Amino acid sequence: MTRSRALEAIRDYLQQHHTRQVVTLNPEMLMMARRDPDLYSAIEQADLVTADGAGLLVAGRLLGLALRERITGVDLVPDLCRLAAERKEAVFFLGAGPGVATKCADSLAAAIPGLKVAGSHSGSPSPAEEQSICRSVNAAGTGILLVAYGVPAEEKWIARNRQRLDVKVAVGVGGAFDFIAGRVPRAPRWMRGAGLEWVYRLWKQPWRWRRMMALPHFLALVLAQAVRARLT
Repeated sequence: MTRSRALEAIRDYLQQHHTRQVVTLNPEMLMMARRDPDLYSAIEQADLVTADGAGLLVAGRLLGLALRERITGVDLVPDLCRLAAERKEAVFFLGAGPGVATKCADSLAAAIPGLKVAGSHSGSPSPAEEQSICRSVNAAGTGILLVAYGVPAEEKWIARNRQRLDVKVAVGVGGAFDFIAGRVPRAPRWMRGAGLEWVYRLWKQPWRWRRMMALPHFLALVLAQAVRARLT
């Protein structure tokens, strides 16, 4: 799956009239899904799953899978907004910290001519707020819903509310709003190209080290599976 093919699929979804879920999958999320049945179900039932993480590309090569390009949430958001402007679809920005979604939306609206912002709301993944948030999203005439509650909350939130939402595409975008709003610096381009963005994020956000411990476990499982495949 390449970014252009992913956008082609999403372009098709925008011509339809039921909610499609897009998941940007990384190794950490995959390891979480082994212990979280709701997250596993959300990933399994998603309409489109992209590889967000260099670890998945490495795993793909070892296992002979056609994972050709890393497609991150933060890279996908501007692409989706350009597509929305082209298709005259409104985009709703949901999640992140107070004011971050609005700042992200304003930044993209300034950069992308014709982008219509349906609304922005920090909100909460709490089930108690779901009904009112869905009403607001639907009332705004939203075509694309970007959800930045973080993994695994955003994937499970979208999966729980697909029947309530009157949008065409809903995507969990992780920390994309923080990057685009300038709240969190992104790794230099050379580090991203070398698959080392996770090192930069760990340096800037050392509290993430516990979450990063999933990566060695993931690679160990992949190597074990690759060895078994070669022996059979």
